[in-house]
Amino acid sequence: MNKPYIICHMMTSVDGRIDCAMTSQLPGVEDYYKTLDELNVPTTVSGRVTAELEMAEPGFFEAKNSETYTQEGFSKKADAKGYEIIVDTKGKLLWPDASDMDKPYLIITSEQVTKEYLAYLDGQHISWIACGKERIDLVRACEILASEFGVERMGIVGGPAINTGFLDAGLLDEISILMGAGIDARREMPSVFDGFAMDHPLAHLKLTNVQRFDSDAIWIRYNV
Repeated sequence: MNKPYIICHMMTSVDGRIDCAMTSQLPGVEDYYKTLDELNVPTTVSGRVTAELEMAEPGFFEAKNSETYTQEGFSKKADAKGYEIIVDTKGKLLWPDASDMDKPYLIITSEQVTKEYLAYLDGQHISWIACGKERIDLVRACEILASEFGVERMGIVGGPAINTGFLDAGLLDEISILMGAGIDARREMPSVFDGFAMDHPLAHLKLTNVQRFDSDAIWIRYNV
């Protein structure tokens, strides 16, 4: 399969939690972006929840016409070295104009997205990919990213749902964890991966490197 090399890169507490408000307080948080730079992933991918909190404009898109796209397609508005990809299954988030962005937005959505939302993205100079009948077909989306957008390496930097989606689809080549010297331990806080059924088989990894920082953070890298 023609796809980018894909690395899931996250900062966690010792107990594997990834709540942003918590990780921002961990010793070593300043090392997160340094390690991300070392991974050489010009394109990064976030889920809808992360994007809503950190990137999108306030509010949600409300289509006046509910006609859905119902087919695979894409729209390339920029020929960039890297993209800020957001996975938004039905097309809900609002965005600023992306025409002057060095790292422009690219929205991946399902074929259930409305035609009106895709026209809105075009008007904001935002690239998009629509694939998957009921939910996003991540495998096909990655093939389109490689063949049509020239994406060779990308990092998954989202939450547990998007991380687990790429893992479940067999798309992750590498797991990169920067573990800060702290423990969260609060109930029901998000972890790096979550959502498999109780009988789902274990995902096995191969340790490739461990690095310690002066902050006492530890960078651990695995091949999947």
